[in-house]
Amino acid sequence: MAWFSTSPLWLTCFCLCVLSVSAQLQRIEHPAKADATLSLVVIGDWGRKGKYNQSEVALQMGRVAEKLNIDFVISTGDNFYDDGLIGIGDAAFEDSFSRIYNAKSLQKTWYNVLGNHDYRGDVLAQLNPILGKIDKRWICQRSFIVDTEIAEFFFVDTTPFVDKYFYKPKHHKYDWRGVLPRKKYLSKLLEDLDLALKGSTANWKIVVGHHTIRSIGHHGDTIELKMQLLPILEANNVDMYINGHDHCLEHISSTTSQIQFLTSGGGSKAWKGDINKNNLDGVKFYYDGQGFMSMELEKSNAKIVYYDIFGQVLNELNLSKGLQISAM
Repeated sequence: MAWFSTSPLWLTCFCLCVLSVSAQLQRIEHPAKADATLSLVVIGDWGRKGKYNQSEVALQMGRVAEKLNIDFVISTGDNFYDDGLIGIGDAAFEDSFSRIYNAKSLQKTWYNVLGNHDYRGDVLAQLNPILGKIDKRWICQRSFIVDTEIAEFFFVDTTPFVDKYFYKPKHHKYDWRGVLPRKKYLSKLLEDLDLALKGSTANWKIVVGHHTIRSIGHHGDTIELKMQLLPILEANNVDMYINGHDHCLEHISSTTSQIQFLTSGGGSKAWKGDINKNNLDGVKFYYDGQGFMSMELEKSNAKIVYYDIFGQVLNELNLSKGLQISAM
């Protein structure tokens, strides 16, 4: 391994209010703690029915979540391998999700985005609120906003941006219902995101998507997102972009803006030794094993910690508004 440092809404135990932002973005109100702090864990690329050490990562995630008294969980997509769900009755939902993430501390709302593997199955099943009746933690939409008062999380459906899924799908089929015509879908999504970011008054603006913008892992940078999504993030002073897709843990600092690129895609099967050493600009941390990420937010400070399969701390990043970034 390489390591170097340079619930449906009506069933949750707290008040969640869904307000219409646009045709594609909905806003979910999820208040921070009474002391105006927020804590969460981030996992990606996980749904393998416990295999490839998914269960072991889940165990450690539960322990960290208990220690931090988390408010919710973020999933960065590829929730069910290899080809998403086959329908709302697919046993994989319980075998890869409910029965694996069974720690008491993880019985919080899960905010999920879709990954490219999810699009190979029945996308509408994963988006169906009926799954929330099977497991009340499950919230999955294409693109949406979670407003915690001190931070706003903008979840973006990134798979439709990637050309090769449309033009060079190889042996895979993708469920594009609700996406076509593609150009109109993406244009509307980017317009809505831009407007929502411009209107945000949160201390922290955090965007979540499945695909990488910057990565030195197996997949590397996603060119379509660098061209279409990144300029909007930079123009609106986004603080962090969180993603999965590459099966690793990463922190890369932007060389042109304040954005920190954070990868948490080590939920199960990981890439070992698959590093692009020709694209190291801004790379602060990379680990090509399994693990997950935690985040603690205050009004002016953020602490991001990366953990391995044994729950050991691999890297720690501290951000302060108006101050320099420090990393361990």
